[in-house]
Amino acid sequence: MNVILDWALFLFICAVPLLTLLPLLRHEGWWVRGFEFPALQITTVTVAALLAYVWVYGWQGQGDKALIVLLLLCSALQCVRIIRYTRLFPYQIQSARQMRPDDQLNLLVANVLMTNRNAQPLLDLIRETKPDLVLTVETDAWWEEQLEQIEAGYPYRVKQPLDNLYGMHLYSRLELIDPQVHFLVEEGVPSMHGSVVLASGQRVALHCLHPAPPSPTENPTSAERDGELLLVAKTIDASAGPVVVMGDLNDVAWSASTRLFQKLSGLLDPRIGRGIFSTFHAGYPLLRWPLDHVFCSGDFTLVSMKRHRNIGSDHFPIQVVLQHTPRARHLHPEPAPGPGDEELAQKKIENVSADETALL
Repeated sequence: MNVILDWALFLFICAVPLLTLLPLLRHEGWWVRGFEFPALQITTVTVAALLAYVWVYGWQGQGDKALIVLLLLCSALQCVRIIRYTRLFPYQIQSARQMRPDDQLNLLVANVLMTNRNAQPLLDLIRETKPDLVLTVETDAWWEEQLEQIEAGYPYRVKQPLDNLYGMHLYSRLELIDPQVHFLVEEGVPSMHGSVVLASGQRVALHCLHPAPPSPTENPTSAERDGELLLVAKTIDASAGPVVVMGDLNDVAWSASTRLFQKLSGLLDPRIGRGIFSTFHAGYPLLRWPLDHVFCSGDFTLVSMKRHRNIGSDHFPIQVVLQHTPRARHLHPEPAPGPGDEELAQKKIENVSADETALL
């Protein structure tokens, strides 16, 4: 029995580095990209494996020392991935100092879970929090009917009900200019694009996304998700005026594809320096990561960011309040592409035959 336990522990410890090193590959298979999601959980397991190995085997032999060093390096690599999303790291977006309501944009992103047939928790949340824009995803015709209850307060609306888990609805108190629905990469997977006008009169470019994830039941690779994110990033000029991207991106904040999206778009992440704000999975406290996002250009500051209570979905809603602050652009160094990033992005876009003209 001891031999079996020893082998089980040894195999487990050897498998842990694989979980860390696999995401470093550029392979787009779901079974590789999926290991980017649980970075916090893998970090915890790696540290536990390190302690278990030292406790059981010690560190006397050269082989012991080599494996311990490998586990230490894996732990360090995972910590580097997630430390940006803790309070140990500087803010990427500065906090607003003086409140100017007319310059603010209050955003709520809610993946409702299409099969969830209790809309009341979301309706109550909207009435309590009074966001300027409400983006719902996974909304079908039933959800569209339920959301009619908020329409009196949201005169500007864009609706794309679908029964394939990719329906999308946008409700706005503020004027929307030329809102359009595009199917950029996949038929049946919409995105919304246009502009919203703040109470101050400032116009903000707006992109609402919900690309399909890499998974054995959706897409076998991350090509479609990455292609959509990078296509939108390529069309954004964050230095030309205020921009907001929001939605369930089916990608974690620290992934290679999200980092590349930021580099190409020049957009900032309010999570950085503040917290992970995991939004999925609402039902499993130990298996959570951030899939729902708001990114913005450097001429915004952050008023608040909050993950809300469970609304019966597998996602928690997330609310972000931004304030347009033009002078903040000088405080916010924009992410920029490095050598080879633009070529890599273009290759990913071409791989999915994306319609590059749709957003131009």
